[in-house]
Amino acid sequence: MTTPSTHDAAPGTPGSAGPSPLGAPQPTRSVADLVRAAISGWLGTALEFMDFQLYSLAAALVFSQLFFASEDAGMAVIGAMATYGVGYVARPVGAWYFGRMGDRIGRKKVLFYTIVLMGVATTLIGFLPTYGQVGLLAPALLVTLRLLQGFGAGAEISGAGVMLAEYAPVRRRGLVASLVALGTNCGTLFASAIWAILLVVVTEQQLLDWAWRIPFIASALVMVFAVWVRFNLKESPVFEARDDVVDGAAVDTAEAPEGEIPDEAREFVQARSLTVKSVAVAFLLRFGQAGNSGMIQTYLISFMTVFLLLDKQLSTEVVIISSLVAFVTVPVIGLLGDRYGRKTMYTIMSAVGVVVAIPCMLLIVSGVTWQVIVGYVIIHNIGVMSLASMENLALPEIFGAKNRYQATGVVREVAAIVATGATPVIAAAIVAATGSWIPVAVIIMFFSGCALFAALWMKEVAGRDLTDPRPAM
Repeated sequence: MTTPSTHDAAPGTPGSAGPSPLGAPQPTRSVADLVRAAISGWLGTALEFMDFQLYSLAAALVFSQLFFASEDAGMAVIGAMATYGVGYVARPVGAWYFGRMGDRIGRKKVLFYTIVLMGVATTLIGFLPTYGQVGLLAPALLVTLRLLQGFGAGAEISGAGVMLAEYAPVRRRGLVASLVALGTNCGTLFASAIWAILLVVVTEQQLLDWAWRIPFIASALVMVFAVWVRFNLKESPVFEARDDVVDGAAVDTAEAPEGEIPDEAREFVQARSLTVKSVAVAFLLRFGQAGNSGMIQTYLISFMTVFLLLDKQLSTEVVIISSLVAFVTVPVIGLLGDRYGRKTMYTIMSAVGVVVAIPCMLLIVSGVTWQVIVGYVIIHNIGVMSLASMENLALPEIFGAKNRYQATGVVREVAAIVATGATPVIAAAIVAATGSWIPVAVIIMFFSGCALFAALWMKEVAGRDLTDPRPAM
């Protein structure tokens, strides 16, 4: 197998560049190693998004009744959405803590820690007492588990994206890294399918009494399989090739005696690690996608059931159908990103996201089943999944090898806590006050516009040498 290298990029391909002056030869990885890394990233991300989608649907369908006492249904939904947002508070802290660790001791170990923490917290949600049983202790325990879940998840998807970007051959980075986005899709699909089945086979009272616990407890099966895969995973070849890595960990050049550390290791550590532009571009790309995710994958479900009074089963079915469509959308966008570059595809897809927001919302608010499905599928695949397909690779490509894990994770999660954590609550409050769907469309257009601005501002990053410690711009 050809190892990831800038020399793999054909002349004239997007982002082709000369080798890093500080780069080192990369260890070889077999096709089996790449497959194992891809499955690991896919499973971990699937578990992360299954966890969050399980909560998103539970918040929209039952948590407002189980954990939040309020005679006003709208206020109960706001409380459930606020607890959803709490999970994002811990994510930047987890991204910083585990990302720093991942840049120091390697990606493999940290990805093992994060999936265990995240999976255990999600499973325990299924064993929580409700407000009717223990009063205010119930939402307090839910918030605690959401914080632990977020702490582990903060470095999960960024670590999976970094690992796959550093494993993949340069001409196929977009396709391989898009598997992380497929993991998000699989998690969303699995969670939605479980809820759809429950809504069919149990009564509403049974759902409130005990059946809501099943999806959270069942998530433990995915966690166990993912842990097993990661236990047998080899370290990233790019991390092992870093000039400052000795025996699987980065050396501390500041404390080591002058003669014991090679000059190239000191040069690697002293290289400029971040620029204002690299952080700003990465932040806005993530901000646009995350904001759309919060609006479309989380708030729109509540909007359809509470504001439009559509059947709860339809709300879960549209997510399932759209997730199935995304199995085509995600790899196709990844392939196009390899062919035409990240900048071009980001520009096209985010611009389309701005244009289709109002037409898609008109279809959804019509209440006609097929129009609701078409409107949701279009806006979800364009505004969320197509951007996610590129994001999981573009962000690691923007940052240098020295702090790629930490920088990718922190930027991702800070943008997410601002966009995804707060937006569903704000949207719920505005819609409750105005009684209109127009603010929903405007918010989606705003987030797509942020991604569009970043796409126009950024430099092309496809095909760059990932062993370079410096940022791409």
